[in-house]
Formats: sequence, C-alpha cells, structure tokens
Amino acid sequence: MVVYSKPGGIATFNIADGFVEALVRGLRLGFLKDMDYRAIHQCETLADVRLNLQETDYGNFLAEVNQVSPSIVREKALEKLVSEFEYLRASADQPLAQFLDYITYDYMIDNVMLILKATLNNPNTNIVELVKQAHPLGQFEDSVLKSICAFENSPKGYAELYQSVLIDTPIGKYFARFLQEESTRSAHGASEVQSLLEEMPTTKLENMLRKLYLEDFAAFCEELGGETAEIMVDIIKSRADAAAINITLNSFGTPLNDDNLRSTERKPLYPSLGYLYPEGIEKLALVSDEAALASILRTYSVYQTIFERHQRGDKTIDDAFYEREVEINELAF
Repeated sequence: MVVYSKPGGIATFNIADGFVEALVRGLRLGFLKDMDYRAIHQCETLADVRLNLQETDYGNFLAEVNQVSPSIVREKALEKLVSEFEYLRASADQPLAQFLDYITYDYMIDNVMLILKATLNNPNTNIVELVKQAHPLGQFEDSVLKSICAFENSPKGYAELYQSVLIDTPIGKYFARFLQEESTRSAHGASEVQSLLEEMPTTKLENMLRKLYLEDFAAFCEELGGETAEIMVDIIKSRADAAAINITLNSFGTPLNDDNLRSTERKPLYPSLGYLYPEGIEKLALVSDEAALASILRTYSVYQTIFERHQRGDKTIDDAFYEREVEINELAF
C-alpha cells in the first residue's frame, strides 16, 4: 500500500479533515434516491412535489414558501446548497479550505462575465438587478459588488474595473496574467489596458480566464498529491478537453477560423493540459470544419461518442459534456 506524505493522500488527509469528511458523507446520504425521483415524476402539481419531498432532506427547504413555482424551487434548492457549502468551507482547515475556494473561482468568472456581457449588449442594463442573478457561490465581497455596480459602462470604465477592483479579487491573478500576456502579444503596452479592452471580444476574455483557472487549479491539485491529485486532475483534464473542443466548434464561421488566425488567435485559447494535449491540441488548431473535427475525435472514443450525439442532434455539445462531467464527479466519491 502506498502512503502519501502530501495532504492529498487518502492515508493522511483525515488527520485534519475528518470532521468535514463526515459532513460530506452525511450530506451525500441526503441526495434524492431513484425512488424519490420516480415519485416526483408522477406528481401532477408542484404542491404534490412539495408533499413528496417531506420525507427527504429537502422536506423543509420550501417550508416558508406559500406559492411554489419552478423558479422558487430552484432558488431555494440553490440556497440550501450554498448554505451547506459555506458551512463546509468554514469548518475546513488548510489546504482543504483553499481547495474549496478554487471551486468558487469558477462561479466568480461566470458572474463577472455575466455582468460584462449584459452591459456591453445593453448599456442601460440595471447592474444592481444583474448582480442579483449572479451565482451565490461566486459572490464577491460587498465592497467589490458596490464597485462593480457603480462602474462606468465604457471602455475607460472597464479598464478601471479591471485595474482597481477585479485585480484584488481571488480571480484577479487571472485577469492580471491575461492582460499581461495580451499586451505582450499585441502592439499595446502593459499600461494601455483601455485600448486593449476596446478591441477584445468578451468570449476571448472568458475563454482565457477559464484556461488560466483550469491550469492553476490542476497545478494546485498536483501539489496536494495522492488520490486528490489523481482524481481531481482527471476531472480538470476532462474539462480542459471539453473547452478546447467547444472553442474549436464555436469558431467555425467566425474570424477565428481564418487560415491566418487559427494558430495565432484560436490556439492560445486552448488550455495547456488535458488528454488532447499536446498532440490533439496541435491537430485541433488546424481544423477548419466539423468534418475535420470529427475525424480527429475518432481517436478519442469518449469524445467521439459525445460529438456523434451532437451531430445527430440528440444533445447539444454542452449538454453532452455536462453529462460526462457529472458521471466523472459521481465516480470521484
């Protein structure tokens, strides 16, 4: 039996994290069972759904709700999840606490991009209302939220938002690294953030932030070692591959698919890890249509199956990858 001295090993992590592990195992027992889902499937009204949930761990999450609606069910279920996650985070010692923080970074990126995309598409967007739509696991401190809500909806305002507000958040290191790399690659100096942002599509910013996040999270898990590294790096590599395939697919019919831009603009968006990396990534950088993409994915059976479902119209590519990610996460427990 191999015993890992690093905190990620199964033989040593329980020294500091036994209480949190017990909490997680208890919460897992509260997941709805197949019989619960079958009972819900037969319900004719939301009132019946609430009644069927009474004997589960979700029995009280709608207790204070008079009029049940699908949006209310989602909101209350999300509140329950966030409350449990925050309790785990508050009970965790390092490095588990940092590991849980990394999970929230993903939602922070989603929230920032939600605000930026909405305000760019509609300058009159109500930022305060928009912040309410943000995922609660990716919420920033109140001072940061106030600054986001007060920023000027202009290239100058975005530059100030990056340099004065977002740079000091937990995901600020990804913004800083992206802007530094982009200013180095482009004709702009590092100080000309405003000019850089005026020319930058939000999709490029989002893909680059996600790339840097995945690479950073994988490096952190590798450092933890043990079973944590083995399981988590597998999950992160799968996400990185999904991102690379999605970027390639979504580039068709856009300037990113031009002969001169595939290597200079599209390829840098691919994460530098994954089961496609590096050979598959080099091939993805050259494809120009779905047929060529499908040909490359034939050598990767899992991704071939996902892409074939997309081509048949059985599932969108995002839904197919999401199902795959759920399966991997289930096996991780």
